[in-house]
Amino acid sequence: MTRRSAILRLLLGLPAAGSGTNLFSQSRTQVPGAARARSLAPIRFVNVANSAGLDFEVENNPTPLKHLIETMAGGVAAFDYNGDGLTDIFFTNGAALPSLRKESPKYWNRLFRNEGGMRFKDVTEEAGVAGEGYSMGAAAGDYDNDGHVDLFVAGVNRNILYHNLGNGRFEDVTEKAGIKSGKWAVAGGWFDYNNDGLLDLFVVNYAHWSIDNNRFCGDPSRNLRVYCHPMYFEGLTNTLYRNRGDGTFEDVTEKSGIGKYEGRGMGVAFADYDGDGFMDVFVTNDNQANFLFHNRGDGTFEEVALEAGVALMNAGQPVSSMGVDFRDYDNDGLPDIFVTDLNNETFPLFHNLGGGMFEDASFPSRLAVLSASRGGWSAGMVDLNNDGWKDLVSTNSHADDNVEQFSAYHYRQPNSIFANLGDGTFWDVTTEVGKDFQVPRAHRGCAFADFNNDGKIDMVVSSLQDPTELWQNVSPNENHWIILKLIGTKSNRDGIGARVRIGNQYNHMTTAVAYASSSHYGVHFGLGKTAKIEEIEIRWPSGIIQVLRDVAPNQRLEVREPGK
Repeated sequence: MTRRSAILRLLLGLPAAGSGTNLFSQSRTQVPGAARARSLAPIRFVNVANSAGLDFEVENNPTPLKHLIETMAGGVAAFDYNGDGLTDIFFTNGAALPSLRKESPKYWNRLFRNEGGMRFKDVTEEAGVAGEGYSMGAAAGDYDNDGHVDLFVAGVNRNILYHNLGNGRFEDVTEKAGIKSGKWAVAGGWFDYNNDGLLDLFVVNYAHWSIDNNRFCGDPSRNLRVYCHPMYFEGLTNTLYRNRGDGTFEDVTEKSGIGKYEGRGMGVAFADYDGDGFMDVFVTNDNQANFLFHNRGDGTFEEVALEAGVALMNAGQPVSSMGVDFRDYDNDGLPDIFVTDLNNETFPLFHNLGGGMFEDASFPSRLAVLSASRGGWSAGMVDLNNDGWKDLVSTNSHADDNVEQFSAYHYRQPNSIFANLGDGTFWDVTTEVGKDFQVPRAHRGCAFADFNNDGKIDMVVSSLQDPTELWQNVSPNENHWIILKLIGTKSNRDGIGARVRIGNQYNHMTTAVAYASSSHYGVHFGLGKTAKIEEIEIRWPSGIIQVLRDVAPNQRLEVREPGK
């Protein structure tokens, strides 16, 4: 038994090796939490992509030269672009190499309109969103408060800002709005950092890279070339744009303090982790310490990840941090952080202790042992069985498409679902979700929404050179639910940043979720057997506190912020 295995067993309270117990099994008679797991409301999914007409594969254009950008494409956005009450789906796509241009329709970004009944139609051309360049991430948000959700697309040296015209079409306003290109951007996210009622834009940049600067990594004697380790690429600063309210943005990267810090950014998530009324920013960095930008409330940020306990895991080493979600998983009112990374690194879970501090809960929660054999990209905290506890989702794949030639890892991997037991620990229910859920693919981006308006959260997952998956939630339990669509009047129109409490559950409105992806569908709560919601408390970014009483469950409820 290796020292690492012995430590894992000790921390998990498992018997020593040789006792007949496999570290990576979870026999329900041998692992703590087994009794609670037996009582879990079931989680079931079925892949309906084919019948839904969601015919799409990410064309990342893999080449023998192993350009690093090839392995990092695949963002997804879920949002209602035409205001018909049905959530639509947008996919980013790659481009030809070395031109970095979409030289044929196979490289177009794609928009699929939700026709109802879990049926979708490709409306890319009529909407005008085929795009340009090698696209990576997508972020949905109504930046001009006109009631139509707009779209930002991050890419390799080419960012795009689409203004939703409200007639089924989008206008490319990138240059007019003052949004810059020229860096390799992986993701973006909308949030109102100064609480002025206007959504600002945070762009996550990865590293200095060019088509001509592509060193050989691998084993020349075997003619085996692999994607280079990130350490060979110098990181970049991220970019922050302040919304001026006139359709243009000011680059406040330096003024805000964000520009002091370079990293290889992969994901971004927002939450008010210390409850001071201002949204903070967590950025995952690839094989570098993560960033936590604390919002001072005066237009500036301080980077506090190390002292807050979220820069590194307890071992003190950086990991290949990728996707992220920033929510409260244990219903204590404090938003926690869930991150995905590569095989044998174990997915980080940072538990918010209050007072601006976090602890690495990866081992106590059992997430470390459950995730060790997986390579994760997107991360989500979503209540999939409506029992009142947020579950964890990861979309999985190794980064190297030829990893099987030089290691025991697999490139294509099934996705994972770790059910929340409600006691601070999680249970791997992946094999119970459904037979087709076990299909391994090169998964990347992921977006969550209730696509058929039945109160159960579905998800769409992109894959490189593999068919897209549309996972319809068919969980058989009768648990109740509610989805709040927030409409700000003094706050931003989307209500992004609003904090909602139902009983001892907390959630907040955000669209920055997963890896290079965006989920814009409202604020969801699973309610278990609750037949009537006694009180819903909404704390709007403007500072207004709104309370709704005696609310019926099992509905999509539109809530408008008080005031004109």
